[in-house]
Amino acid sequence: MKNGLETPNVLGIDPGSRRSGYAVLSCEEDRPKIEEVGVIELSTSLDLEDRLVELAGEMSDIIKQHNPTIAALEGVFSHGKFPRSALILGHARGVCLLECRRLGMSISTIAPAEMKRLIAGSGLATKPQVQRSVAAWCGLKKPPEPNDAADALGMALFQLRKLTPHLRVTP
Repeated sequence: MKNGLETPNVLGIDPGSRRSGYAVLSCEEDRPKIEEVGVIELSTSLDLEDRLVELAGEMSDIIKQHNPTIAALEGVFSHGKFPRSALILGHARGVCLLECRRLGMSISTIAPAEMKRLIAGSGLATKPQVQRSVAAWCGLKKPPEPNDAADALGMALFQLRKLTPHLRVTP
């Protein structure tokens, strides 16, 4: 606690129907501190409905373990050529939204381009650029992999920066 204000604990989520990235960040001495970052690998041998149940359980466990105060989720975007993919992604996103809300969290939706602009300096940043940028922000020796984890870390950083404007890059 600093100046009577509680430091936010943010859960960043990059939802997916096969693999979902997540990152939990807090703030220590005006710098981002990674509590945990990783991916939830879903069983591809299962039907979509069963993978969604698996995702809900994993997301619930992460939330209960870290007790974040707010979730930052990647907003919905669609590729005109792949409307079915966007629909399936929407199912995974819905499960994450439901679990966050069910466990009493505030939720922020972030457009991928908006996160890239703040974290990497360009709304058109590539996956490798985002990976390098989140590594620099968090003082990591190498970029986080896979890119789902890096995107989730970017979402969490974006939200943490919004809540903690004095946030600085970790050396």
